[in-house]
Amino acid sequence: MHFAWHDIEVHAVDARTLSKGGVDGIILENASDLPFARPEDIGPSTVAALTAACLAVRAEVSNPIGITCVANGVIPALGIAKAVGAEWVRANQWVNAYVANEGFLNGPAPEAMRYRSNIRANDVAIFADVHVKFGAHAITADRTIADQATDAEWFDADVLIASGTRTGSPTEPREVAEVRAGTNLPVIVGSGLSADQVPALFTTADGAIVGQWLKRDGRWWNPVDPRRVEQLMNAVMKFRGKP
Repeated sequence: MHFAWHDIEVHAVDARTLSKGGVDGIILENASDLPFARPEDIGPSTVAALTAACLAVRAEVSNPIGITCVANGVIPALGIAKAVGAEWVRANQWVNAYVANEGFLNGPAPEAMRYRSNIRANDVAIFADVHVKFGAHAITADRTIADQATDAEWFDADVLIASGTRTGSPTEPREVAEVRAGTNLPVIVGSGLSADQVPALFTTADGAIVGQWLKRDGRWWNPVDPRRVEQLMNAVMKFRGKP
């Protein structure tokens, strides 16, 4: 789910649609908060808005929820998660460094893990992107994707994410396989999954984060389309061998 100040009620409705459609969990993100601030510049208004959105969704559905606070606001996301009872946060860049749209970004793992411990939020899992979308990877070009996956596991991530190059761009099966080669952690798809891609990607991946494709006309700013949710979940159930 994506979020802007004016549409908390809309996303509560979206949460009901997703829950009724059988999704395993719901992730909230301040994707309308453009242009994204650097992690150190994420302000109290973003934290307050995401908290309000999470509480609105919590009041509507019982699904587990997670939080993405872009750009790479892992520490704010952990604080929100502790306050609202969320079960995971997504770190778009967890280890090493890369050149993002927002400039040079360092992985926040050392500070974030200590902060998580300090606020007694060790039950909040870290979902960490590997070979992250949006930006250049010249700094880590001498490290394979498998090496980068190992780095993320070494720095205490709980789940690893393989993505395409942008929001909604397809994740290649090869990308998932390369992340898988470097870790024993669960690996999920982070962008671009559609119903017809489930067989190819779920052969290797353990799950997926799906946003844009589930929206009406495949546009991330539109409401969730219940027909698309049904289509995707039918494909997932078929792959899992369930009626």
